[in-house]
Amino acid sequence: MSNHPPQKIILAFSGASGAIYGQRLLDLLEKAGREIHVVATRVARQIFLDEMSVTDFTAQGLLGRASERVTIHDNEDMFSPPASGSFPVDAMVVCPCSSHSVAAIASGLAQTLLQRSAYVSLKQRRPLILVHREMPLSAIDLQNMLTITGAGGIICPASPAFYNEPETINHLVDTVVGRVLDLLNIDHDLPIRWTP
Repeated sequence: MSNHPPQKIILAFSGASGAIYGQRLLDLLEKAGREIHVVATRVARQIFLDEMSVTDFTAQGLLGRASERVTIHDNEDMFSPPASGSFPVDAMVVCPCSSHSVAAIASGLAQTLLQRSAYVSLKQRRPLILVHREMPLSAIDLQNMLTITGAGGIICPASPAFYNEPETINHLVDTVVGRVLDLLNIDHDLPIRWTP
């Protein structure tokens, strides 16, 4: 990945628990002034409803505020701009990312906009970060992750840190989201740095 921070990012939500990670990442990317293109699977939308009480899948519904920097795309719309390699985007993050999406991406499937966008990211040699949020892992999961890593993707498990003695769930969430921002070379002030 280049050292310049990305300006345009595809942020996808797939069907794994952990909607709080995706919502927090969206919030911080938007506050950082990035242009964000959101893609969510049908199951992800249900999880956002169940875990975050999101009934309105718009920028207003996800962030609690309107934003011209956030565009929501239909996961079934294969004519949406993120499906094309000619769409100028700097990076893609799937957060949270299910084992199902990892398997589809590792197999090179492109049957939905999320899958196609990830496929395009790999073939265009653009950063692709998958924040996997399931456990335990089978040998199939590990092989799929190895395949994605070999193709240039980054597997970033949602593994919160405890060395800063977090006091709330939000503190734990920030240790994961902060690492994703680091991988994107986006400056932040989240208290995630380890100090001896």
